[in-house]
Amino acid sequence: MRQFVVIVFVFTIISCEYFNVKKTSSDAILKEELQTFNWDDVDTYPTFTVCDSLTSKTDKKDCFQYTLTSNITAYLQKQMIVVTKDVNDTLVLKMTVTNTGKIKLLEAKMDALTQQEIPELEALLFKSLDTLPEIFPAIKRGQHVTSEFELPLIIKVN
Repeated sequence: MRQFVVIVFVFTIISCEYFNVKKTSSDAILKEELQTFNWDDVDTYPTFTVCDSLTSKTDKKDCFQYTLTSNITAYLQKQMIVVTKDVNDTLVLKMTVTNTGKIKLLEAKMDALTQQEIPELEALLFKSLDTLPEIFPAIKRGQHVTSEFELPLIIKVN
């Protein structure tokens, strides 16, 4: 009987380890959440006021791109651009919309002929961004975030 009590006592002491609750710190939870977080996707893309009536995420994205392209194209068409050779190029504009709704042109990839024929094109693109209507930044989990995107723009000058 005495051996039985000793065995039960030993098992009781050992089994207490199984009842210890491990505490998880908020830092550990945050670290785990950040690893599973998709940083490349936003809940709502940047948008203009004219796109507010749309409900679909892809429709809003298309509306934003269309409005942006239309405004830049309209600005460039008002400029007097003279070339010696025909220019037919697709520019790739790398842009950022900050979390405060400011748009910035990071890079304009263009053909060497386009650069040669219209050397002021990049400056014109910068100026065209000043004429845009108010932009509302992208939203991720209820917070305004900075987003980057690329926009193709077709340039034809005869």
